Amino acid sequence: MSLDQARSFIEKMKSDVAFSERVMAVEDVDARLAYIQSKGYECSEAEIKEVSGELNDVELDNVAGGVVKTIFWGMSYQC
Repeated sequence: MSLDQARSFIEKMKSDVAFSERVMAVEDVDARLAYIQSKGYECSEAEIKEVSGELNDVELDNVAGGVVKTIFWGMSYQC
């Protein structure tokens, strides 16, 4: 498992609406994590949560200025 993989997953969720919708269509958390891993993202729920709290200055500015959606285990992104 890897924090880099978790970061890659979060970036994919932010940039690919279709991917994000497919992930979110899986309602069970364990099944969702299995789906994510089947797509090549070798990361754990804990790693996703840890990385989702890492925002750079630009992301912080964006969050302060717009709508934030919660997409996964409390992870949010600017839209």
